[in-house]
Amino acid sequence: MSELADFGYKQELKRSLRLRDLLVYGLIFMVPIAPFAIFGVVFNASRGMVPLTYVIGLVAMLFTALSYREMSRAFPVAGSVYAYAGRGIAPWVGFLAGWAILLDYLLVPTLLYVTGAAALGTVLPGVPQWLWVVLFVVLNTVVNLAGIETTAQVNRWFLVGELVVLAIFVVAAVIAVSARGGWSFTPFFNASEFSPGLVFAALSVAVLSFLGFDAISTQSEEVRGGPRVVGRATVLSLCLVAVLFIVQTWLAALLVPGTTEFVGQDATNQAFYQVAGLAAGPWLTVLVAITSALAAAVANSLVAQNATARLLFSMARDRTLPRFLAHVNEKRRVPERAVLLVAAVSLILGVFFVGQIEFLSTLVNFGALFAFLVLHVSVAVYHLVKRRQRTYGMHLAVPLIGFVIIGYVLLNADVDAKIGGLVWLAVGVGVIVVRKLTGREITLNLDDRPRESRSQTPGPQA
Repeated sequence: MSELADFGYKQELKRSLRLRDLLVYGLIFMVPIAPFAIFGVVFNASRGMVPLTYVIGLVAMLFTALSYREMSRAFPVAGSVYAYAGRGIAPWVGFLAGWAILLDYLLVPTLLYVTGAAALGTVLPGVPQWLWVVLFVVLNTVVNLAGIETTAQVNRWFLVGELVVLAIFVVAAVIAVSARGGWSFTPFFNASEFSPGLVFAALSVAVLSFLGFDAISTQSEEVRGGPRVVGRATVLSLCLVAVLFIVQTWLAALLVPGTTEFVGQDATNQAFYQVAGLAAGPWLTVLVAITSALAAAVANSLVAQNATARLLFSMARDRTLPRFLAHVNEKRRVPERAVLLVAAVSLILGVFFVGQIEFLSTLVNFGALFAFLVLHVSVAVYHLVKRRQRTYGMHLAVPLIGFVIIGYVLLNADVDAKIGGLVWLAVGVGVIVVRKLTGREITLNLDDRPRESRSQTPGPQA
């Protein structure tokens, strides 16, 4: 394809992914059975209206997904928001956005490994949790180093497994609810519990539940069919996973009619597993718990490591990170050094932070939310200012609404998350200042001409 040459890059990664592969990638990253692990927390925050929470979350995140779609079409490169902000606004802004989302991408695999180790620790308490972390890291690294096709194949296997377990729960829940005559739409709207404040509280939880669809954009240089495939997959995967979230949480809420809160930390953390037991017995509780652990520690962390490596590769290729991270294995055509660096970071942090899930969670979300804010600004600046288009609906209204929603969630984030995130951003600003003072300003292979103009003349050379 000619897109990369237009931006001054060579095609180094292997183009083998299709729309279905990107959909699988996005679904695995967002985890179709994510409510298994956080159902109790969302249930308490929404006073039992969990499906309503996910409906709100879908509407909220659609604006961000549409902004990703617009920028992935304009700049079909692997850097995600780093490339979009760098080319849409300015290179240093792109670096700061990329630096911010690195906080999310680097810590997500660690968080997932620690979460999976903790879950399996309840099933096999005799096995040290740090050993699970090591096993998970080694397994995922081997798969990612094997090549993007192997990663895509493993993603498909895991997605099928998750959907099979989800289907078992849905069938069991439908039978149980039908036997009790308990069908109701109260989980979508409970007039006695509903309030505007509740909606905003639920919004904060719901938005964070959907983080991960944005990683599809990191696969832009490995997809076949043109840049529109990435944008289409981003929006479709978000909608598909939302439907799965809504259906499973509606059924789960119907299995505990009249309940608006799970009392106690243990009851809250194990809420979905206990609800599954109400539907079909202890065997389903065990099946759901183990599947949830493997989905996080293997499937989700596999694609998280993959996405992080592509972001590192893209930033290193532009020399905004050490150049050695841009190395691509000639045979397997994967950024192997970036993959190994992510594995090393995850291994060290995972072993060090075993059992500290809450602390890691507070840091993960800040980087993604800040990067989303910059993304929305990039859409407006690039299309309305640089391109001088008059597409005010898609390129002003949509990013503005998305900016307000994400801004609200970020302002109401955990205090520790904001402190840690601001410290991380301060380090990034320091890097920008040092580079400028030493005459090594951040630059990209910039080309802001419309796509039809790019195809008529050769782009800059790397």
